[in-house]
Amino acid sequence: MAEAWHAPYEKLTRETITLHQCIRSLMEELEAVDWYRQRADDCTDPQLRAILLHNMREEMEHACMELEWLRRNNSDFAKQMETYLFSEGEITEVEERAQAEGGSHGPA
Repeated sequence: MAEAWHAPYEKLTRETITLHQCIRSLMEELEAVDWYRQRADDCTDPQLRAILLHNMREEMEHACMELEWLRRNNSDFAKQMETYLFSEGEITEVEERAQAEGGSHGPA
C-alpha cells in the first residue's frame, strides 16, 4: 500500500516521516480491532468467536504500544494524553478544567 503523503516527500523531516509511520500503524491496528469485533459479533461458532476476540485484544495491545511510543516521542501528543487519559468526570469537561487551570491543550 502506498503511503499517503500530503506534501512532497522531499520536504518532510525524518521526524515527520517517523511520526507518520506510527500514526498509520495505529490507524491500521484500530481498524483491525473493529474488523475482529464485527466478525466476532457475527460468528456463531463459539471457538472461532473466542479466537476472533483474542485477536482483537492483541490488536488493542499493539495500538496501545504505539500510543505509548507517541507519548514518549512527541510532546504535543504527551500533553494531550496527560490532559485526557485516565481523567475523571465528563470527558468534554476535562478541556474546560484544563483551560481554567491555565493549561489549555486545545486547538490554538
